[in-house]
Amino acid sequence: MDNVVNLVLLFFIYSFLGWCTEVVLKYMQYRRFINRGFFTGPWLPIYGSGAALITLVVGGVSRFDSSYGTAFIISFALCGTLEYLASYFMERRFHARWWDYSQKPMNLNGRVWIGNLVLFGLAGVLVINVANPIVFRLLGGVRPVIKRVVAGVLGAVFAADYVVSHFVMKLVKAGVEGSEADNTEEISREVRLLLSDRSVFYRRFADAYPDVIYRTE
Repeated sequence: MDNVVNLVLLFFIYSFLGWCTEVVLKYMQYRRFINRGFFTGPWLPIYGSGAALITLVVGGVSRFDSSYGTAFIISFALCGTLEYLASYFMERRFHARWWDYSQKPMNLNGRVWIGNLVLFGLAGVLVINVANPIVFRLLGGVRPVIKRVVAGVLGAVFAADYVVSHFVMKLVKAGVEGSEADNTEEISREVRLLLSDRSVFYRRFADAYPDVIYRTE
């Protein structure tokens, strides 16, 4: 049970660190704070999911091979697959592509590209050999009951955030489906106008992905 709780907390820790990374990168690009992600809260589950998967798989094969190269290859493949699937299913679900690498070299359908895959591999090596030992050492010093309470509270907040974010995305999807525009720039303007009269949760999304590409078919 304690291992499961630790994995849940690890998911939230890396989701938060991934959010921080995206915020910093977008601040450097746009010179303003952008609350990135599908969710309203300070977490990006794709980072947490990637770290959790790497931890599980590399931990499972470590008895046979615990080299840096193995960690790199596993991270390269797992995180690349995760990014591709996230892009594919979110585009199918909400008629929008949140990131597009079509102009990058050695990309696959614009959903992943070699530069990010290499970074995923390197990040996986750091997660397994540098970050995880620190995280698990810190978690080991916390009483199990406290960890369970924290994991439960974070899980409840995360679920509530998902519900709110889902309603936001349903409005975005409805706006895209109801648009008669024939290009993504016009659709984007219509969606921003649609969200501008809504609550802060809706307006946040309009700024979260300034480069979103809406499907026009």
